[in-house]
Amino acid sequence: MLARDWYYSERRQLGLDSAVASICDRHDDSDARARAVLTMLGVQPGWRIADIGCGNGVLACEAAQLGAEVDAIDISPAMLALAEIQARDRKVAIRTQSAGLLSFAYQPNSYDLVVSEFALHHLPDFWKAVALSRIYGALKPGACFFLRDIVFVSMPDSPERSVEAWADFNIKNHGFARDSVITHMRDEYSTFGWVIERMLTDVGFTLISADYHAPLHGTYHLRKPKSGEQS
Repeated sequence: MLARDWYYSERRQLGLDSAVASICDRHDDSDARARAVLTMLGVQPGWRIADIGCGNGVLACEAAQLGAEVDAIDISPAMLALAEIQARDRKVAIRTQSAGLLSFAYQPNSYDLVVSEFALHHLPDFWKAVALSRIYGALKPGACFFLRDIVFVSMPDSPERSVEAWADFNIKNHGFARDSVITHMRDEYSTFGWVIERMLTDVGFTLISADYHAPLHGTYHLRKPKSGEQS
C-alpha cells in the first residue's frame, strides 16, 4: 500500500468551525431549510443518503424522519456528538462516521443522494477535486448531489478597490462579523463559483442549477448521469 504521508490532513481545519459560523448560519432556520432542501430533492423512504460535513445533524435527522437511511459524516467529534443528541431527541436512527470528504467510507454506486454543506471550502482546490470525484463514485447512476458552500462570486475589483476594501464592503453590506470574515479569508480555502462549476462538470456531474443569490454562498444541484447519458 502506498504511503499517504503526503495526503492532505482534513483535521488541520478543526477549530475553524466557529470562526465561519456567522457566515454559514446567521439565522436559526436550519430545520426549515433542511426540510425545504430534502423536499426539493424528492427524498423517498428507503433512500440511502450521505450528509458529509453533517455539523449538528439537523439535515441528517430530517432525512431520517422521511424514512431515509442516513450516514451522518463529520471530521469533528464535537459535531458528531451533537448529531447523535439530535437523533436521540427526535427519536430517529442515523449512522455517524468520523471522517471527512477525503476519508469517508463508501461502496461505489451506493447512495441515492449525497449532501454537503459548508465543508468543501476547508480543502485546497486540488483536494476539492479529489473529494468531488469520491462523491461522484459513491452515487448511484442517476442520483443527485446537493452542494452548498462559501464561494467568491466575483473577483476583487482591483485597481479601483483593494482586497481590504473588497472585504470591508462584504462585511458592512452583509452583516458578517469582521473577525469571522478575516479568519475565513486568511485560513480557509474558499474559491470562485466558476472554479467550482468547472470542477463539478469535469468530474462528470450534470449541473442542474447553480444559485449565487446569497452573499458569498453558492448552491449547486447536480446529477450523476446514467450509463450512456452525456454529462
